[in-house]
Amino acid sequence: MAAGIFRFTHLAGVSFMAFSTALHHRSAPIVNQFLLGVGGILLLTCIGWLQDELDQRQDRTIVQIQGLAQLPKGEYLKPAVLGYHHLGADILWLRLLQVVGKKQNSVDEYEWMYHALDVITTLDPQYAYAYYVGGNILGDLANRPDLSNRLLEKGSDANPDVWYIPFLLGYNYYFLLDDPAKGAEYIMKAGSLPDRPAYLPGLATRMAAEAGSPNTALAFLEARLRETQDPQTRESLVNRMKEVIIERDLRVLESAIEAYRVQLRALPVRLMDLVAAGTLPILPQEPFGGDYRLDPKTGSISSSTHPERLRTFFKRRKPPSYSFPKVEPSYSFPRTWE
Repeated sequence: MAAGIFRFTHLAGVSFMAFSTALHHRSAPIVNQFLLGVGGILLLTCIGWLQDELDQRQDRTIVQIQGLAQLPKGEYLKPAVLGYHHLGADILWLRLLQVVGKKQNSVDEYEWMYHALDVITTLDPQYAYAYYVGGNILGDLANRPDLSNRLLEKGSDANPDVWYIPFLLGYNYYFLLDDPAKGAEYIMKAGSLPDRPAYLPGLATRMAAEAGSPNTALAFLEARLRETQDPQTRESLVNRMKEVIIERDLRVLESAIEAYRVQLRALPVRLMDLVAAGTLPILPQEPFGGDYRLDPKTGSISSSTHPERLRTFFKRRKPPSYSFPKVEPSYSFPRTWE
């Protein structure tokens, strides 16, 4: 029976090939038009299928967004999960990831994203990675550092030993909100935690020095110096302390020069003139063994060993693009379920 079927199909195939060959020789343009028509139909069918699939995915995404936006507050939801709050947080996190990976989100979607993250971290306050992802997305992508900071401050309270949460807060304040003093405060907090990267203390002191707090930077470095016995680390910290001392001394000298100018209506010719005029009690010693140099024409002051002032490695020059006011009271998410 199988052999018979094989012979039949084989003969049918040979006959079809023979017919196709004959048809091709007799009327090649007709065959080409037929094949082009079939190809066009298949192409239109595929396009329709892909469009339908994309529409279904978009509809599913909208449904998922609406579901997350209508979540009750975490305080209300937590008793309802009957002790399985960690599992509930995991499930909501997976649902959030299905839509958070969109190429672009609207302003409203970023707000429901904050709400969903707030619920997740209420169910599981130690969900540190949720704070990290949410802090990054809400700060840089959504351009909503107010919501990012609100989430990160909540995470910092619940996870006081996780260094990257205060680090992100410092980034937001320094680069997005143009508040270098507050940014330096958070970066220094991150730099004092046990698992922080090795570069953080140096970055923190640069930020503190630029923000006008070299004494705070020195206190931070002294604390780090007491905590480590590694010779290389200690040498690096001591050198950084000397750099901060230079920045502190330069600021003191600049203040004394300005006081001299106001008092005598002229610029000093030598640094010792500041001591003689009483605007400076004593000349500070340059910590690297060099000296401080005064330009009598401009009144500018510099160090012979470190002519460049202590600055952060990078600072955003472009002002923040958002125009909303800084949020001081608690943020109220427009929840449709209430």
